Amino acid sequence: MNIITISRQYGSGGRELGKHIAQVLGYDYYDKEILSTIASNTGMDENYVERTLEQDRWLNVPLTFHQSVSSISLDSTHTDLLLERKRVIEEIAATGKNCVIVGRNADILLRKHYPFNIFVCADIDTKMHRCKERSPKEECLTEKDLERKIHKIDKSRAQTRALITDIAWGDSSAYHLTVNTSHWNLEELAPAVAEFAKRWFDTIHR
Repeated sequence: MNIITISRQYGSGGRELGKHIAQVLGYDYYDKEILSTIASNTGMDENYVERTLEQDRWLNVPLTFHQSVSSISLDSTHTDLLLERKRVIEEIAATGKNCVIVGRNADILLRKHYPFNIFVCADIDTKMHRCKERSPKEECLTEKDLERKIHKIDKSRAQTRALITDIAWGDSSAYHLTVNTSHWNLEELAPAVAEFAKRWFDTIHR
């Protein structure tokens, strides 16, 4: 079984790149599907699950939180959702199928399965351009507000990771490959990344 995990900066195109990689390799692909499963299992609204697990909730959590869980009060809902996310991701791995998993700290949660971990980044101009292309028409943010939103979401991703590990989000030593997607066509980039991952799996499976 081969698992590729993708951690990504907001607007870097990590989700799209992951989807193309899965298509190139013929792997299953998991992203929002994880949130849908959590919502189904818990009976909670999917938008609420996403907001709770991935957005503003964690912005004020210290980066060393995982070392002192008792110092911060989490209500039972947040705790249950964190545990359910872990369970859902572990169930994906338990299927034994090759897959690409985007986000959700899967690289940390699935360490025992030796996944190939990718971090996707881009310069701020590229990230802002991609965000503008994909944002809802009704979302009219100024350049400054959009840049602030990008930094806010990336900070939240770093904080949620700090809940479970002291390995910093974006630390290049924590990933097998860091991909800067600035000015790249993601569909054209995907085969090269997929080939790199494939060769890595061939090496560890010898």
